[in-house]
Amino acid sequence: MSLIDLLTGNTSNQVAVQAENKFGISKNQIIALLAVAAPLIISYLRNKSQDSKEAEALNNALDKDHNGSILDDASQVEARQAEGGSILSHIFGNDKQNVENQLSQNTGISIDKIGPVLAMLAPVIMGYIGKEKQQNNVGAGGLGDLLGGILGNASNQAQAQQSTPLNDILGSVLGGGGQAQSSGNPLNDILGSVLGGGQKQQQGGLGGILGSIFGK
Repeated sequence: MSLIDLLTGNTSNQVAVQAENKFGISKNQIIALLAVAAPLIISYLRNKSQDSKEAEALNNALDKDHNGSILDDASQVEARQAEGGSILSHIFGNDKQNVENQLSQNTGISIDKIGPVLAMLAPVIMGYIGKEKQQNNVGAGGLGDLLGGILGNASNQAQAQQSTPLNDILGSVLGGGGQAQSSGNPLNDILGSVLGGGQKQQQGGLGGILGSIFGK
């Protein structure tokens, strides 16, 4: 299953409905947030997995807690929100506040809700990665390539398919293809060109896409 399949499929729709009911945020905003958060989390994990200890820890976490069952049973999402918060703290580390600020500004989801919503989404994204890992029979040593492949395939698919809001978001977020690692910092690579700096938010980039779709 590609990343776009995850975003457009039943799982993300069910998760978005749950988050909409819980936080009073529109389903479209939740799915747009997932479309940015998924590549961002995958990019951070790809960078971390270049360190063999981090790769081993991620491999163990995926084997133990993220077998992909959440993709078939979205009712797990709310119960795993606290776990999602821990996942985000580990993945983003010192960047967590900055990531949340940037995502809040560009999706229109208030800063007090962005963290809890992301915490609901994180186990879904990890479950997706875990399922891909199982299907491709990948161990700790292959995680970096697996994660890079997920991003690269999503980028290619977004650019090849007809323009849709989600494809436009992913195309923007993944810009030069998933493999590009210009700065080594995923926050700069993904958010910097699309969300950061302010100058792109108004005319184009993710801010412009979200504004045109969701009337923000």
